[in-house]
Amino acid sequence: MVIIFILLVFTAGQFLLSDALSGRDKALKELRQQVSQLSDLLSLTRGENAKLQANATSLSAQLQATLAERDKLSAQIGALTQRAETAEKSLAGEQQTSAAAHAEVENLTASIAALRQQLAQIAAALDVSQGKVKEQDARIADLGRKLNLALATKVQELARYRSEFFGKLREIIGDRTDIRVVGDRFVFQSEVLFEPGKAELSDAAKQQLDPVIGALKDIAGKIPSDINWVMRVDGHTDHRPINNAQFASNWELSTERAISVVRYMISQGVPADRLAAAGFADNQPLDPADTPDAYRRNRRIELKLSDR
Repeated sequence: MVIIFILLVFTAGQFLLSDALSGRDKALKELRQQVSQLSDLLSLTRGENAKLQANATSLSAQLQATLAERDKLSAQIGALTQRAETAEKSLAGEQQTSAAAHAEVENLTASIAALRQQLAQIAAALDVSQGKVKEQDARIADLGRKLNLALATKVQELARYRSEFFGKLREIIGDRTDIRVVGDRFVFQSEVLFEPGKAELSDAAKQQLDPVIGALKDIAGKIPSDINWVMRVDGHTDHRPINNAQFASNWELSTERAISVVRYMISQGVPADRLAAAGFADNQPLDPADTPDAYRRNRRIELKLSDR
């Protein structure tokens, strides 16, 4: 009985154990299915999480860009606001200026009208003046012709007296070679009047000048007072330079010799306002040769009767 009971207990235990194991396997299978589902869900969750993180990064960048754009727009709004305020102030000033400008325009219009009236008066006066100018131009042209004719007449008169003067001089000098009449000039060789390197007139030189001065005074008394004549005395040297205590160059020597002749003429009664002295040094030679004879010809005093 005991053995049977034990067998029954064992059998019952085996049955219960088998049933329990069967239930455990089922539970394990269900558990595995749940784990598999959780694993799939976890994978999905991880993918979604990655997408969410990517979206979050993109949204963050967009947010930063939006904030920067907002700041930029805020600055633009501030600038526009300031410009609007300035424009508003300027508009207020322009309105005031517009009223003043309108008044100024009215004043200018009145001034322009007055100026146009004055311009019309000036134009009328100008027409009259132009007529007078044309008349005066005609008179001036006529006076110019008369003046030119008068000048030509005076020049001819002076030429006649010059011819008479030099005619008398030709009679005075005769055949002398050291005193010559050349064209419209009366030429003394310097040796006739001056010692070498000096500018003082000797008594003998004054005697040579006296007939010339007498002829000049005789002709001067015949020349009408309205003919403005002058006797020019020109001094010339040869090209050999001079440099001593009295004369620094040929300029001083030639000029001082001309002045000496003028002074003597004044002392003999020739009016000072009818005389002029000039020095040319060696700049106007008669003979360019480099010979003693050329030197002698180039050292000279020239007298020329001319108009001023």
